[in-house]
Amino acid sequence: MTFSSLTRQETYQQMKQAPLDLIIIGGGITGAGIALDAVLRGLNVALVEMQDFAAGTSSRSTKLVHGGLRYLKQFEVKMVAEVGKEREIVYENGPHVTTPEWMMLPFYKGGTFGPFSTNIGLRVYDFLAGVKKSERRKMFNNEEAVRREPLLKSDGLKGAGYYVEYKTDDARLTMEVMKKAIEKGALALNYAKVTDLVYDNNHVVGVKVEDQITNEEHVLKAKHIINASGPWVDTLREKDNSKKGKTLQLTKGIHLVFDQSTFPLQQAIYFDTPDGRMVFAIPREGKTYVGTTDTVYKGDIAHPTMTVQDRDYVLKAIDFMFPNLNITIDDIESSWAGLRPLIHEEGKDPSEISRKDEIFESDSGLISIAGGKLTGYRKMAEDVVNYVADKMIKEEQKVFYPSDTKHLPVSGGDVGGSKGFAVFKQEQIEKGVALGLTEKEASGLVQRYGSNVKKVYEIYEELDMQSSELSKLTEAILLYSIKYEATVKPVDFFVRRTGALFFNINWVKEEKEHVIARMQEIFSWSNEQKESYTKELDQLLYEAVHPVE
Repeated sequence: MTFSSLTRQETYQQMKQAPLDLIIIGGGITGAGIALDAVLRGLNVALVEMQDFAAGTSSRSTKLVHGGLRYLKQFEVKMVAEVGKEREIVYENGPHVTTPEWMMLPFYKGGTFGPFSTNIGLRVYDFLAGVKKSERRKMFNNEEAVRREPLLKSDGLKGAGYYVEYKTDDARLTMEVMKKAIEKGALALNYAKVTDLVYDNNHVVGVKVEDQITNEEHVLKAKHIINASGPWVDTLREKDNSKKGKTLQLTKGIHLVFDQSTFPLQQAIYFDTPDGRMVFAIPREGKTYVGTTDTVYKGDIAHPTMTVQDRDYVLKAIDFMFPNLNITIDDIESSWAGLRPLIHEEGKDPSEISRKDEIFESDSGLISIAGGKLTGYRKMAEDVVNYVADKMIKEEQKVFYPSDTKHLPVSGGDVGGSKGFAVFKQEQIEKGVALGLTEKEASGLVQRYGSNVKKVYEIYEELDMQSSELSKLTEAILLYSIKYEATVKPVDFFVRRTGALFFNINWVKEEKEHVIARMQEIFSWSNEQKESYTKELDQLLYEAVHPVE
């Protein structure tokens, strides 16, 4: 199976010809996880996504596969135990895309946390989450806390807890799970929007899809339809006339990005703000990012944006915890806004909104999965496929393989787990340097692509640079993303395949014209298409630093 954006028509044909067991609507981490789990159990699977893969919530999170420490505050013990164990599995199956990050939790006189409650909380957390010995919590006095992060507010500081979270690139994790599903036989298309559901005797048997690039319409049929569309779950339930009982409440969170030269954070910090919320400040790739907010959202689901209020809330939080920095609006280099699709039950207080995932089945047989978290994607997928499998066993006496994603590396993860990755990384950096890359460039590539870096190197070696304005390295990663990661538009490449719009915005500005010109050549775009895709990218570049009123 290929995952090239140059073979979209063939993929549509395959989807129509195959007797499909499952159509999954939604190409975020949940949909990708379901596709992988289902295909490993012997099901014929097609997945359609109306935007790009991971374009919704799955590229707009705090970018942590975290163990759910804050659920301890709400005494959600089972969730802490499950999520804590899951993040270890995610890490071992894709150590290139997930890395341990020591997090410091400072406590202050009169703050939410004190030395005793932090110590107990982290101890319980270590136990519930099955944290390995080398990553168990430590406690620091105030001198040690300030030594590790001199930017911290020292006034009233009593000390800090120290524990491990896992940092990830959410969009890349989604992509690696999706690529593994394709490798195992799933079919998937981005920019394929479900405009309607198809019924037979009031039972849902398929979907009408409108290709967002060509405007062509396709009808796809399958035994079961799964709605894993995140913030759009209720939109599809409305089409199915089954939106009742529990519904989604969308909340928005934004993050601000600063260069390390203006915000030289050495150590990731998880801190409580004056209004009792918790905020992360995390160093990453020469930048520091801070978030998140939590506000009820009623706007355009496809295009959440940062408001002045959102921006000012995060700036105030920074000012509160790092008072000597004097960070201003002008220091913001980039930002992103994302939505959390949480489940709300009629008649309940909005504060009682659950972050758990739930499966709903409508009278027509449409199966919807809502809620949940990035960290728990694998378990959610297993639950959904178990649900479908039970139905298929009853209805068709179908035999299934057991779910087997626990020990399966995601794409790029064939490096011998976290221990093997360190050795692999060193070897591949040396190979990259031998090809003419700098050590920093090679290291970045290995960290992004894992075991797939060999393919990127092959493309790099074969390139004849007479034909393009692009740097050889940019050309290599662009071609890889088109041939192996279904990149269709410039925004796919700059936002989700490389994360550069958030963490390397100046590179986007430098390379965008050349990248777009090269993509026009490859895809034979008309000048109108080129202009439209350029505008879309320019809009995101503008919004990264300019909030809406």
